[in-house]
Amino acid sequence: MCLGIPGRIEEILNLAPLERTARVSFGGITKDINIAYVPEAVVGDYVIVHVGFAISRVDEREAQRIFDYLAQLGELEELE
Repeated sequence: MCLGIPGRIEEILNLAPLERTARVSFGGITKDINIAYVPEAVVGDYVIVHVGFAISRVDEREAQRIFDYLAQLGELEELE
């Protein structure tokens, strides 16, 4: 199953338009993610990430709802 996982942008690492990357936290696990598809995203924003790319922004409350659903499904273990 393909999932988009919410994460919080902790730091912008590269500002080149096509290579724009950020360090994104997924409930304590951090990964470097390409954020070129969401040029308006800034530190502190939550983004939906799929296969290493942020594909949209989402508000904090919606991100938490998604984390709650994933925890209920037992899918959060796959992030680790």
